[in-house]
Parts: sequence; C-alpha cells; structure tokens
Amino acid sequence: MSNPKVPVLEPDAAPCCPPITSAELSAEDAARMAAMFKALSDPVRLRLFSRIASHPGGEACVCDIQDVGVSQPTVSHHLKKLREAGLLTSERRGTWVYYRVAPSVVAGMAALLDLSR
Repeated sequence: MSNPKVPVLEPDAAPCCPPITSAELSAEDAARMAAMFKALSDPVRLRLFSRIASHPGGEACVCDIQDVGVSQPTVSHHLKKLREAGLLTSERRGTWVYYRVAPSVVAGMAALLDLSR
C-alpha cells in the first residue's frame, strides 16, 4: 500500500480555513488540515513541535530538542514529516539545522477549531 504524498503548505501561508462551525470545509481544505493534524498525532512529533514552539526566541536547534527518547535518525524523520506537513520551517546554519513553527499555522489550526464563533 503506498502512502499518498502529504500536501505541503507554503511557509508563509495564511490560515486555510474559517472556523469549522462557520461553513463546511472544502475537500482541499480538509485534506490540508488533516495532513497537519495527522503529523501532530504522533506523540514524538507533538513533543518536538511543542519544544520548538516553546523554545526561547521561537526557534530551536535540533541539538537542543533531540532528547525525546528516540534515536537521532528517528528525530530527523519526525522533523521531516512535520516540515512536509507545513508545520515547521528549517534553516541550516553550519552543521546544525534550526527549526521554527511555520508562520500562522498554530493560529490557523486554533481558528479552525474555535467553536465560539
């Protein structure tokens, strides 16, 4: 069984969707949001995402966040999946890679789930 390619969001993409209570999601918006939630459904990925989001300055070197109970290659795999889902951006500086939560992603996910609107 082949894995479908995860849709990639542009790093500066605006939140994709209005609150879930305001209108039915289009098939495209549903696929995009599902890819992000799927990427975060893994406990290791969620911990990595949380470490990056809460790191001082809003970015983290992989050297500062890799202690999540799995091997370094597995950490790299999980970070790649988070990047492919559009949740993280990365920048290589020398031998290290620095990660940031992609602009507007957290706000977009929160807005989608906002039931108060």
